[in-house]
Amino acid sequence: MTATSEPGGARVSHPEPPARLSLVPEGVAPGRLGGAWWPRSHDLLRELPPLAATLAPSWGEILRVTVNPAHWPVIPRRVPVTGHVIHVGWFEQEQDAEEVVVCSFVPRRLDLLVIPPGTEAQTAEWLMTAACEPANTRTATELLAAAGTPTEGARTGG
Repeated sequence: MTATSEPGGARVSHPEPPARLSLVPEGVAPGRLGGAWWPRSHDLLRELPPLAATLAPSWGEILRVTVNPAHWPVIPRRVPVTGHVIHVGWFEQEQDAEEVVVCSFVPRRLDLLVIPPGTEAQTAEWLMTAACEPANTRTATELLAAAGTPTEGARTGG
């Protein structure tokens, strides 16, 4: 899949539901991942603002996000959120196709499993729990495989 950038990144925004997110509990050292995110679509302009709003109280202002283009057909360079802009970067080889990396002002880094939007609720719930296990040593791709969920790379031929 070829990633494209959308100039400007501006769009009329409508209130979005809160992000579907699970995180390793505060004070607990995370395993391989810091949690899981289950976006409702493959649209970063729509999905990043609720993620940033959900993370802000505990993680601070989200400044940068990196993704692998396997999930995201359009990757805007900047995503406007309340009060600031999130800068978005992408890596094809260097980053697991099933992860998003979130960096905050604090500075903190959070590696999240990206659960594909069409995943069944019961499978997504298992993945959200497994990604938050402090003893987890599996990558995001390995967790999806363990759940029997096809990875984005498998669906896109990558």
